[in-house]
Amino acid sequence: MEVISKQNLVNEEIREKEVRLIGPNGEQIGIMSSREALSIAESKELDLVMIAPQAKPPVCKIMDYGKYLYELQKKEKEAKKKQKVITIKEVRISPNIEDHDLNVKAKNAEKFLKDGDKVKVTVRFRGREAEHSHFGMDILKKFADKLSEVGSIEKEPKLEGKNMIMVLAPKK
Repeated sequence: MEVISKQNLVNEEIREKEVRLIGPNGEQIGIMSSREALSIAESKELDLVMIAPQAKPPVCKIMDYGKYLYELQKKEKEAKKKQKVITIKEVRISPNIEDHDLNVKAKNAEKFLKDGDKVKVTVRFRGREAEHSHFGMDILKKFADKLSEVGSIEKEPKLEGKNMIMVLAPKK
């Protein structure tokens, strides 16, 4: 069970002299002392919750605090469900890759893009291959052309050390 941070003052925690009171159905009751407001809430067997402490006078509402916290938790869970986590999948190729191997890698990358993931394409240069980085650039351009229907280039090919990196994002 997770601990809920109490950001609202409840019942006896409210130390203000005067508060603006809102009823359980959202109707305005008026400005009164916090003791009076608390007694009204207790008579209805509900809690007095401060919902706007910065207002003058602070706004308090009569509600079931446990139910209110439950509703907040439910809303947070729904928001989490709607979030889409984007992961980055990596495809590594060498600068002297054959066409068939490039097609296989492109097919895998296409599958990742269709699943909604980004694809990081890395060309690894070994030894003196880095001197011929234009081969890597050509291969990355060819790779991007093969995937132009499902993805677009998010980050242009760039040489970083002994690797040339390009990022593809799925098309919406």
